[in-house]
Amino acid sequence: MDSLIRIAPGALTIGRPLPWDVFDADGNVLLRQGYVIQTNTQLEQLFERGRFKPRKIERKKEKIQEDQRQRNPFADYADLLATLEATLNAITSEDPSAQKRLLGLARMLERTCQEAPEASLALVHLYSIGPTIHEQILFYGILCHFTARAFGLDEKRTSVLTAAALTANLALVPVADQLNASTRVLTDDQRAVIRKHPHRSIQALTSAGITNKLLLKIIAQHHEQADGSGYPEGLSGTDILPEAEILALSERYVAMITKRAYRNRMTITAARKLIATLGDGKVRPAIPRSLLQVLGEYPPGMLVRLDNNEVGVVTGRAVRARGPFVKAIFGPRGNRYSGTFERDTSVPEYNIQGAEEPEEMPSMDFSLLWGFRN
Repeated sequence: MDSLIRIAPGALTIGRPLPWDVFDADGNVLLRQGYVIQTNTQLEQLFERGRFKPRKIERKKEKIQEDQRQRNPFADYADLLATLEATLNAITSEDPSAQKRLLGLARMLERTCQEAPEASLALVHLYSIGPTIHEQILFYGILCHFTARAFGLDEKRTSVLTAAALTANLALVPVADQLNASTRVLTDDQRAVIRKHPHRSIQALTSAGITNKLLLKIIAQHHEQADGSGYPEGLSGTDILPEAEILALSERYVAMITKRAYRNRMTITAARKLIATLGDGKVRPAIPRSLLQVLGEYPPGMLVRLDNNEVGVVTGRAVRARGPFVKAIFGPRGNRYSGTFERDTSVPEYNIQGAEEPEEMPSMDFSLLWGFRN
């Protein structure tokens, strides 16, 4: 099949869910998105035989408003990342299309969040163990969109915040993955790069013709602290935009639940507890409350153990008297189910006993679990 592209070395990682379905050269499905590669042999076989099918989101960006197909965040994931990378490259190269690309990507991401909110939030948690910088940036955009709406920002300000979340760390992209993989203490030069990245990101945006004042102000302030201890200006209190605090908190949450070479990741449960303590003058109290409201007690994409000892994945947050929606994937004795079974967690037998947060996610067919048909 001409539309299939060979998988490049470095595109896949042991212990991480596949970002897309993998096909053989004849177009037959080898592995579904969500399968977790376990060994070097499997990895080499995929590089040898595997192909993937890009969905070409960029070709449709002129028709975003007319495109009525169901948004599937899992099927679109790899192309959202590729479009993000192309957009950031267009900005840094001062391409005339940069602003149009950024607006198109922000609209696409917001529409995906609006039409498939549970699956969009699930991306953050299913791929959180060791994300690349582009994945982290995508997660910031998702969390900012939902938190801004829960906080009460209007549609226009939310859209500008989403675009800011996608570009605020532009200046860190060349070094972020290297920094995350390093086990050494940061050098003075590395610290300088980090502290200057808001200003350098703004420089790149303005050079590319992106001059929205609110967007640039959000980026300039997203590392300020309400107590004046932040950077680069040491602003405090209400001098800091709520949008900047939402972006900062989104980045902090992703950092908490993300594995680094120099530290272990925090569990989602522990991260939620820490966020609940942040209304102490370091941030507007309503902002951490809004993020916690978005996540729910058990966020989509999180694994949980039920009272009958099954293990399932949360596919939807609690609604009214109904508990979180869970699809059981492992039986009470640890056997893997061949199918998936929806459990009503408000029924005593299926009450959630607690979180299951392994260092490596089990293989899952994400689209099937969330009810999408490719």
